[in-house]
Amino acid sequence: MRLLTHIVTPQEDGLPVKHLLQRHFALSSTLLKSVKWREGGITCNGHPVTVSARCRTGDRLTVDVSDPPCHNPNLHPVDFPLSILWEDEDLLILNKPAGITVHCAALTREPVTVAGAVAHYLHSDQYHGVNRLDRGTTGVMVVAKTGYIHARCMALLHSGDFYREYRGICLGTPAPAAGSIDLPIGRQADSLLQRRIDPQGAPAHTDYEVLETQNGLSLLRLVPQTGRTHQLRLHMSAVGHPLVGDWLYGTEDKSLLSRPALHSYAVHLRHPITGQELDVTAPIPEDMLRLLQ
Repeated sequence: MRLLTHIVTPQEDGLPVKHLLQRHFALSSTLLKSVKWREGGITCNGHPVTVSARCRTGDRLTVDVSDPPCHNPNLHPVDFPLSILWEDEDLLILNKPAGITVHCAALTREPVTVAGAVAHYLHSDQYHGVNRLDRGTTGVMVVAKTGYIHARCMALLHSGDFYREYRGICLGTPAPAAGSIDLPIGRQADSLLQRRIDPQGAPAHTDYEVLETQNGLSLLRLVPQTGRTHQLRLHMSAVGHPLVGDWLYGTEDKSLLSRPALHSYAVHLRHPITGQELDVTAPIPEDMLRLLQ
């Protein structure tokens, strides 16, 4: 159970419960409608209250923002070890390994998924991923423990309060050594998976910087300013420097790497409840580092 509590200030004396909950906890209208019918969903000094009740100075106002029970037939809990980088009662930040998907694929049931492993770890029947990584991509992933926290995090995505940074290794060396790629992205008409550069597609912006060059390859710092599917992989391919191992947008070469050389390196996040500044990093995995040795 996740309870949020606010002590009513003198300036708030006489204000209705609904006003205070929306002001301090940014409860959506949908969630507010749900919790007001939940047993013990909203209390003042330990007693149930309606959203129209008026609070007095010093009152202790509490709201239950836990997920309601929900059976998800596509979520299959599985006992799989998680590499946890940071955790509190609202967030779980993981270092995702290569080779597993976040969710079950459309037409197949995966034996292990990030969602299934998280569901098992949290003893939950729901999964709330904030950022999603491809099967072959490694690194930092943020998971919200409730739908409420997920919505608060998503409101921060692609802002100064939620900043993501990747490391990638591409073929050749981009010129200039630092810059931006602004190319819109749309679906490939004959593919369920592939995307393409499309003048009529959704805007997509990537900032890049070359950090190191070795063996005809370049280590890149990549910062997506938008969150399109396959954005970093497609953008690097579009400028003539596909990521090593990217079989979908480049040339597969398993002698170098059997997956796209892409790693979610860091997340900067302002905690949506506490306001704490979180800077969480995951070291570049060995299979990528070996390419530069």
